[in-house]
Amino acid sequence: MTSPPAKAFLLAAGLGTRLKPLTDATPKCLVPVGGRPLLHWWLELCARLGVREVLLNTHHLPGPVRAFVAGRSGPPAVRLFHEEALLGSAGTLAANKGFVAGEPDFWIFYADTLIGGDLTPLADLHRRRKADLTFGLFHSSSPSEGGVVELASDGGILSFEEKPKRPRSDLAAAGAYVAGPRLLSLLPPSGDLSLDVYPRLLDNAAGLVLGPVLDLGTPERYSRAQKEFSRFGFV
Repeated sequence: MTSPPAKAFLLAAGLGTRLKPLTDATPKCLVPVGGRPLLHWWLELCARLGVREVLLNTHHLPGPVRAFVAGRSGPPAVRLFHEEALLGSAGTLAANKGFVAGEPDFWIFYADTLIGGDLTPLADLHRRRKADLTFGLFHSSSPSEGGVVELASDGGILSFEEKPKRPRSDLAAAGAYVAGPRLLSLLPPSGDLSLDVYPRLLDNAAGLVLGPVLDLGTPERYSRAQKEFSRFGFV
């Protein structure tokens, strides 16, 4: 790969309702994991990947997020985008198409997950296949809680379904994607990427199983992240 994607959307505006009361006074992206805010680890990951600039959306308790960003140094640069009313993941990208204008590809990350290992192979696969969208995946013990993928032996995507009652596999979306310009042409002004956009790109999509992945959306998984943090390789 000549150079990695230079820009990333980091979707972090969720209310964190399942983590209450922890998120009553702390935005979900700043909950501590491994002794540092979750956002710290995401920006560390972006720096390792060679990302130069991150667009981070805010909604619930934006003040602490602004203060955290203002108090850090080093790459990547962070551009904040505040949503008075939540736009949905597709709406966030639609409102910020200019952020990645002219880029051949870019990252999309969901900040309520913890992902370990090197994500460079995800971008390598995306470019090798000239895909419009490449999913980072993991084997989930409860796949019906997320987006479920059927993966072909050559890395192509056979099907994708958000929160199915009867999952066709145990492979779930990990909250890390590489996307290209075609995705930008399909964005509605509001809505959800998984429901409204990703299914329309499956004719030229790929997927790769990543290292350890943990969704931090529930108190049980958040507690597990604290106990298992060392296996994610950040320190």
